[in-house]
Amino acid sequence: MSTTDNTETTARRRGRRPAGQDTRTALVEAARAVFAETGYDGATVRAIATRAGVDAAMVNHWFGGKEGLFAQAVLELPFDPLVLQKALLDGPADELGERIVRTFITSWDTAGGGVFVALIRSITGHEQAGHVLRDFFQRFFSALIDSVGSDRIPLRMNLCATQMVGLGMVRYVAKFEPLTTEDVEVLVRAIAPNLQRYLTGDIG
Repeated sequence: MSTTDNTETTARRRGRRPAGQDTRTALVEAARAVFAETGYDGATVRAIATRAGVDAAMVNHWFGGKEGLFAQAVLELPFDPLVLQKALLDGPADELGERIVRTFITSWDTAGGGVFVALIRSITGHEQAGHVLRDFFQRFFSALIDSVGSDRIPLRMNLCATQMVGLGMVRYVAKFEPLTTEDVEVLVRAIAPNLQRYLTGDIG
């Protein structure tokens, strides 16, 4: 077998698409279809990769796993959730609420709030979108809460979600003033203590 044949065979095994097609784009498009059909829990990396016509290893290569692919394909988040979790946990546990509020507002503001607005609109129009969003927040906040050793994880997770989704709704969708244009650090000081209680404090 020639060197060229070996190279082409290796490329196919690694999931490289023919004719210059973008593997990453193909995975995102396939993931949107599979998540819509089966939801987060029902979707598998193998099924998504098969739909895209690439090797399943490409999901980890491009997105770090199913959660990262979900964030890009369905939630269209401007960050990788796995990377974000690690960054948020890099610091004192009693300041986790501050880091979460600051990071989320900064990320949403950088995107002009459009990502959050589009997400909320998709939820109100499609029941499945609401399911996958709930799955994402459950996994995201549950991992953070578990990492800091708090109890009653399901309740704390839901309380955290209400705080952040509510903040996003008021700042970017309903656009209540002055919260819409308020400085990020002002909001961090005002909201973080309550979020911190949900994460690590006494919730009764």
